[in-house]
This record gives sequence, C-alpha cells and structure tokens, in this order.
Amino acid sequence: MIEKHLAHIITNRAKKYGSREAYRVKTDGVYKSVSWLTFKEKIDCITKFLISEGIGTLDNIGIYSENYPEWTICDYGILSARAVVVPIYATSTYSQVAYIVEETEMQIMCVGDQLQLNNAIKALDKTKSLKKIITFNCPESDDDRIISIKNIYSLEFDNKIIETKEKQFSEASYDDLATIIYTSGTTGIPKGVLLNHSNFIKLFEIHNDRLDLGEKDISVAFLPLSHAFERAWTYYVFYRGAINVFNVNPKEIIHVLPQIRPTVMCAVPRFFEKTYDGITQALNGWSKIKQNIFNWSLNVGLEYIEYQKDSKNPPLILNIKRCIANALVMKKIRQIFGGNIKFMPCAGAAIDPEILKFFHAMGIFVNYGYGATETTATVSCMKTDKYDFVNSGSIMPDVEVKINPSDGMILIKGETVFKGYYKKPKETEECLIDGWYYSGDLGLIPKEGTLLMQERLKDIIKTSTGKYISPQKIELILSRSSFIEQLCVIGDNRKHLTALIVPAFEKIKKLTQLQDIEFSDNKALISSPLVKEIIQKEINELQAELPSYEKVAKFSLLPEAFTIDNTMLTNSLKIRRKQVNIEYADLIKEMYTP
Repeated sequence: MIEKHLAHIITNRAKKYGSREAYRVKTDGVYKSVSWLTFKEKIDCITKFLISEGIGTLDNIGIYSENYPEWTICDYGILSARAVVVPIYATSTYSQVAYIVEETEMQIMCVGDQLQLNNAIKALDKTKSLKKIITFNCPESDDDRIISIKNIYSLEFDNKIIETKEKQFSEASYDDLATIIYTSGTTGIPKGVLLNHSNFIKLFEIHNDRLDLGEKDISVAFLPLSHAFERAWTYYVFYRGAINVFNVNPKEIIHVLPQIRPTVMCAVPRFFEKTYDGITQALNGWSKIKQNIFNWSLNVGLEYIEYQKDSKNPPLILNIKRCIANALVMKKIRQIFGGNIKFMPCAGAAIDPEILKFFHAMGIFVNYGYGATETTATVSCMKTDKYDFVNSGSIMPDVEVKINPSDGMILIKGETVFKGYYKKPKETEECLIDGWYYSGDLGLIPKEGTLLMQERLKDIIKTSTGKYISPQKIELILSRSSFIEQLCVIGDNRKHLTALIVPAFEKIKKLTQLQDIEFSDNKALISSPLVKEIIQKEINELQAELPSYEKVAKFSLLPEAFTIDNTMLTNSLKIRRKQVNIEYADLIKEMYTP
C-alpha cells in the first residue's frame, strides 16, 4: 500500500522485518533487543486501549517522559488510533504541563517516572479534560485513573475494538494531524506547532536524497524525544529499518557509547563542545611527547579535510600521514563515540567552526545543519561530497529558502513547513504568509543552495551608539576558553557589551589548588581576584581581533550554571535571554554603573 501515514509505515516495516531487531533498551545494566513483531504488538495494544477509552480522530494525547522505548511505542500507538500526540518535555514544571493540558484539552497523558507522575496527578485533579494517566516506570497505583503500560499489554480487547482499529487504520490520511509540538518559549508563551503526517513523510523523502542510512545502522535516541529533531530522526530511523537504542539518561551518554557502538546519532552543538573540552583538558595532563603526537595528528587531519570537503584526492604523502595519524590518535578519539560512527546530524544552535573542524579532522562527520520545529526540523544540512565549516549546510531538496530584503530574515517554503500554531490564528498569520514561513532567524545565502543562519533577530543587540551586534557570535568566541562554562552577552541599548559568565569551576579549582588556594564554595571562588584575573586574561586574548564595539568591556561571574531548573535555559538548552536579564537585573545594572 502507499505509505501516506506513519501508522502505515510502522505496520509495513513490522511485516517486512518480523523477528529482526527493531530497538534496544538497557535493562539491569545490559542492552536487550526487541523484535519488530514485539514492537508492533505493543503499539497495537496501546491503540486498542485508547479506542476502548473512547479516543478517536484528532483527540489529543500527551507524552511526558524521558526517552523510554514506551515513549515511541505510545507515540505510534496514538497515531495508529488517528489521534494526535502532544509531547511534553520530561523536565517541564507543573505550570508548563497544566498550560499544555488545558490548551489542548488533553484527555490522556503518558508519563515516565514519579516526577512526571506527581505533576500529572496534579493536572488530573485540577484540569477539566484530563481523565487518565498511563505510566511507564512508576509503582502500581490504587487510583483507577492511573494504569501502567504493563497492565495495558496484558489486556484483552473484544472484536468491536479490533474492528474499529482496523477501520481507523484504513481511513488514515496523509493530511491527518500527527502532532502538536510546543516550542521552547524563549521570548514568550509556548506555541503549539501543528505538523501533519504529510510533513514527516515529505521529510523522509528529502532525507533519502541526502543521508546514507540503512538497515545495518544503529542509532541512539539521546536528545529528548519531545524535541522535533530527535522525534523526526527516530521516525526516520524506523522508516529506514535501522536499529534504535533508547537512552533514558542523557548524562550517561558518553559512558554508554562504547557499549552501544552506534553508526549514527543526533546531537546538539553543546554535546560536541563538552566532549571537545574533555579531550583538551585530558590533553593538558599528557606528556610533552604525547601532546606533540596529538597536535601533529590533528594538523594532518585538518589538512586532509580541506581536500575531503571538496571531494578532491589528497596527495599520496598526506594519505600516508593520515594513516599514521589515524593509528596514533584519530582511532582512539573515535572510540569515545564507540568507534563505528558514520555521521552525526547536529543542529539546534550555532557551533564553533573550529570545533566542527576538529571532529571532522578526527574522522567524525558531524553533519551540521539548520532547522526549526515549524519546518519539521531540517531546512539545510551538509552534503557528504561538498561542504564547508562556516555555513549551515546545503538547502534540502524541494525546500525553498530566501532572505527577506527588509530585515534579513530567513523565509522557508515547502511541504515540510507546518500548518500553523494551535489555537493561535494571529501568531500563525504573522509568520505564515503566502506559504512562506517567516522564521525569525537572521541569515544569508552566501552562494546558491547554501544557507547561513546567523542569529535570532530578537536576540540581536543594538547598542546606544547604533551598532548591531550578534551576541551569539561573541559567545562562541569567548566560550573557546576552557575556563568559561557558559556566558550570556548583554548590551541592548547600552554603550558597550558586558557578560554574565559561569566559570568552569572544576578547571579553575584545579588551577587554584596548584597555587595552594582553597575556596569554601563557588561564591567564594568567584569573589577571588585571582579567578577574575584568569577570566579577564582569557577574554582579552580571545577578543583581541574584534572591533572595539564587539568587545566585552566588563563581566560578572555567577556561582551557578544556567539550567532548565532555574529557568535560565529552555528545554532545548537555549539561553532565555529575557529571563537572564530579569533574574540578574541588579548585577547587570552594577556593571553599567560608573
């Protein structure tokens, strides 16, 4: 049959692959395989249960959980009932959950652990629409409004339910609404992005022309499945018949990769930044001879990728050098990721070109690109045969991109562009005009078919002297310091730039210990003149080549990191600049006081 719905795709793959491995999950410290047949049986149980609960076409069902395999099982189960999936970040607070439940009139919510269950029960008691909770990894409950997914798997359903399921499956449409994905809300209240099954199916089609993903590949679901990037990628992995490994705890990912040995995996720039920092910090502890070998190998790799990116044949002597460098260094670096990586899609924020070059030089193809929830993720990504390390990749097939001449905004058109914002006609009209999505991102088309995303337009700083500055650009440059963990550049409507900086506490503590200085806590550490001197020296060196108006004139150190929990980061790990300005208003004012 023609695959016009995600339910059709998963059914066809289960028929094709049968007892072959579909996914893996860690149980009692060991990764265990689950077949396509078992995968589909579990999906069918969810679908039949939802139908038995009166769920039908266009009813909204939530998933509020970490990356358990049950996340995706329920996802496909909901879609197979022709209902609509509403993902909620596992880290969301009760107020965020309640907002989404009330706006979508959600009837059933699937939850992962006790933390999510506590908020879900609160929503069950306080909101009108929510009637039932399905749990993945929670103790059994006496509350008849709560049922574990294990109990659902053991239920038996009558013929009427089965007939209804088959009827709904046969009527599944290309234009069915698949999901409502709420944006992170960096500048205001979150908006629900409407994506149809047609958006995802078109996404698969255009990725077939760009990515080499097949049945023998192993992927890891590491980013939140509630995010459009990982969700769309997971769909694509199953669409291509590859194996997916569910990673519940993102903090342990770097430790489990050697066990999983994936061939592909989505990641965000922050993942590569942290990994790069870890490598360079380890390098500093090596002997001089080992450091020289590493640096020689890196330089060989950097020289090699200059040929590779243009599909040119490197000189014979360079190939020989690279073989030696690979044996000495590169192979060992790749072992950090399991040793089998073919490519790693990466998006979500800007990445330092030097970090991108580093991983490419080590033989890890970080496929950097640009996308948005509203465009079903990918708008552009690097081609494997022609790319560079500055831009945001090549524009995807059948996706039109142009730059708005009035303000430099990236405009996008195509079958992967969303249908609008849920219950927000005004916001939809403002950003969907004549089929073009007005992204809110500043960008350029440096050459035909290539895109460069520069900055969120709302984040651009205009100083009181009339200079326009990209804070993200300055942050990327300064974050090259191994002593700076996070920073937020300030300066809108002010004479000069300042920055709020979260130091790399462990690195600084090691340095101060060498000088026999001890600090009781982080607050004492950031008050130290020595620490301020270290950071100031780093800033001076890194911004030496910048024009005066782009230089950070003053900075303040913060005792705690920007996190999701303290509301300084969105669920997709972007800085909430507005929130940072509010939270640290007094500190910012102090930096601008003569």
